[in-house]
Amino acid sequence: MQKDHIYRYLFQESDIRGEMVQLNHTLKNCLVHRSYPPVITALLGELLSMTSLLTATLKFEGEITLQLQSQHAVELAVVTGTHQNAMRGLIQFDEAKLDKATSKELTELCYQGTMVITISPTQGQRYQGIIQIEQPTLAGCVEQYFLQSEQLQTRIWLYQQGDQAGGIMLQALPSEHKEAQQHTFEHLSILTETLKEQELFDLDAQQILHRLYHEEDVLLFEPDLIHFKCTCSQTRSAQAIISLGQSEVERILAEETTVNLDCEFCGKVYDFDAVDVAKLFHTTPTSKK
Repeated sequence: MQKDHIYRYLFQESDIRGEMVQLNHTLKNCLVHRSYPPVITALLGELLSMTSLLTATLKFEGEITLQLQSQHAVELAVVTGTHQNAMRGLIQFDEAKLDKATSKELTELCYQGTMVITISPTQGQRYQGIIQIEQPTLAGCVEQYFLQSEQLQTRIWLYQQGDQAGGIMLQALPSEHKEAQQHTFEHLSILTETLKEQELFDLDAQQILHRLYHEEDVLLFEPDLIHFKCTCSQTRSAQAIISLGQSEVERILAEETTVNLDCEFCGKVYDFDAVDVAKLFHTTPTSKK
């Protein structure tokens, strides 16, 4: 069975498309430098799956970022996926508030929070959609987003178990036969609802599609590989140091002897000593105070 792949398929007689994602190593790599409680790991798995499904809709080079913000248990959750299916993600949370949470519903974990979907093409303008978190699940929030922002009827199912995660999305495409399409969409949603969590993790894509839609005319496209990839670098870390200003960086050097920047996504540490810092500000005189 192939893990860490995104599958696209089309119901040819009804203008309805589907996507299915199965993740294992991608989630593991996001957790290597983290020790998350189970509820946070589950949310990260859902966010990675959801972002993979969203990224599969890109028709251009660029990336999609799915972000949750609140002042409750989950303070910030960020997952980014590119058109090449490179993923990374993290969650910042308040442990005390998380311990007091009485449920795992998103409306409690991100009480009065917002969900932000940012689409950033390599060329062209960035688009950002923001909605209030009013649904108890991440899937419900994204369904609401598509209905409000894109006027597209969408159903989403997200799963997480240990270091595995996955999801399925059905979406109605623009059609001249809306009444018939609506009937078919409801029928396919009922069929998809019967998929058990363990089946998504144990069966391959062809088996799952046959299990759910063996009476439908389904066209399955070649899968795309999903992988973890962090975009941190020595150059980006140097730019972050320059943005602090020379006097602030020199103050840190006087106390610590080196300036250390940790990447929150992958855990890599970038060290800059006095010689490195002098070189940075010598080659970037405009950054001096």
